[in-house]
Amino acid sequence: MAKVKIKTNRSAAKRFKRTATGKIRRGKAYKSHLLSKKTSKRKRSLRKSALVSGSDAKRIKRLIPNS
Repeated sequence: MAKVKIKTNRSAAKRFKRTATGKIRRGKAYKSHLLSKKTSKRKRSLRKSALVSGSDAKRIKRLIPNS
């Protein structure tokens, strides 16, 4: 009996990347529109990526098994 391969969730694969140590990296929210009211400092910090919290990382790792 053949083992069934798990398909990668393509929407999750575009949003999350795995680091070399196995953690999950994500982009920050609130950077797409209504930028004139946000300070330059705030917009600069939104460019940087962040790590997914440990409780969510397990669910996301299941969505991107082959990355």
